[in-house]
Amino acid sequence: MSSIKKKIVVVGGGITGLAAAYKLQNQIQQMGLDAELFLVESSHRLGGKIQTAHKEGFVVEKGPDSFLARKKSMSRLIKEVGLEDQLVPNSTGQSFILMNDKLHPMPGGSIMGIPTQIKPFMTTELVSMSGKLRAAADFVLPRSKAGSDQSLGEFFRRRLGDEIVENLIEPLLSGIYAGDIDQISLLSTFPQFHQMEQDHRSLIAGIKKTSSPAPSGNQQEKKKKSLFLTLTSGLQSLVDRLEEKLDNTAILKGVKIESIEDPEDNSHSYSLHLSNGETLDADSVILTVPHYVAASIFQKKQLLTEFKDVPATSVATVAMAFPKEAVTQVLDGTGFVVSRNSDYTITACTWTHYKWPHTTPEGKVLLRCYVGRAGDEAVVDLADDQIEAIVLDDLNKIMNITAAPEWTMVTRWKDAMPQYTIGHKERLAKVRRDLESEFPGVYLAGGSYDGIGLPDCIDQGEKAAEQVLAFIAKETAHV
Repeated sequence: MSSIKKKIVVVGGGITGLAAAYKLQNQIQQMGLDAELFLVESSHRLGGKIQTAHKEGFVVEKGPDSFLARKKSMSRLIKEVGLEDQLVPNSTGQSFILMNDKLHPMPGGSIMGIPTQIKPFMTTELVSMSGKLRAAADFVLPRSKAGSDQSLGEFFRRRLGDEIVENLIEPLLSGIYAGDIDQISLLSTFPQFHQMEQDHRSLIAGIKKTSSPAPSGNQQEKKKKSLFLTLTSGLQSLVDRLEEKLDNTAILKGVKIESIEDPEDNSHSYSLHLSNGETLDADSVILTVPHYVAASIFQKKQLLTEFKDVPATSVATVAMAFPKEAVTQVLDGTGFVVSRNSDYTITACTWTHYKWPHTTPEGKVLLRCYVGRAGDEAVVDLADDQIEAIVLDDLNKIMNITAAPEWTMVTRWKDAMPQYTIGHKERLAKVRRDLESEFPGVYLAGGSYDGIGLPDCIDQGEKAAEQVLAFIAKETAHV
């Protein structure tokens, strides 16, 4: 068996699968391993939710538009493939929360909506005086039970009160997860907040003690450091470059993995049955597909059933281009999120021409709005012109738009936002134990599992690649 070339299959060609395949290919070459590498993608393009459109001089992201600068893996990967010269930070500026038909500045010093500075918090109109007094209870309330999972909503409401949650925290978290914060797991999304409470009792005190000190003197006059990065030609440039770099990887597009079975002979560990009727043998497999797709692959084996009832939310992005003179009352900032207490369908809006000036030709305005979240997904299935009308109606409540958009681009992402509901870590741990027992050498990675951000997905893909290499080495050594 040791003389047979090893076969490794990565299932799913989103950023997780691409990162895994890229690392595997490099390591196979560097280590001189006798192995074949396959990347299987069910659609006819790679990149998953990363998709960039170029239209009339605009650069339009249909999916994610950027990534957190403080998470280094994506910047590192971009540099490795030679795209460092295209990295650009967002233009800094004020962000807003829409409540009661008014745009309120995000209070200075707030972290994920949690107040850390007294003056900005006391002067904001987003929270009543009674709500501000309720938030102060955080300094005297007891800790939660150590290590016990709970919803984000339950945790933050107990520490800070309903108003802070509904008007500051929930709009921001909804923009990240498009979910119900009263169902989303604290330990699977923001375990650091739970740890701060355990270490300092007060969440506010914990954030203040663990965060970098605020700048003072001349430092305050310097431009605020950008939080996000993107590529001037669009994030799909990274996908395209990775695909070019995978020159020793067999890439199969438009093919689904329907099941993983025991092999017909003993030459390899598994047989992957494809939607085109063919079979692909493998010694190790990385599944970077959504949790519900992974569960369907093992349906006959009754594995991954823990994922059966885990929800995934559908969302849509709506990009609109206007001549500059057609849009007034756009404030100097990057955009806004919407309080759920407000009567709006949109959940957020980015003033893309301000936040990312390179995306928009001179004299134009580019607005990028978002619709769809847990409990409010029906809008995603409406026709494009209906969605456009709804979004324009919402925008005109707070802005003055005097002309129809020059064009509108609606992109739907069905079941695209996995919900890390309470108990996610325990479910995932059990699933991985079952896989290790029944299908050793098969690994899970991607947005459904250990983080939805682009750097998180890259980290997972690279970790899974390392697990595959260790597994192959161990299997070879035992022959």
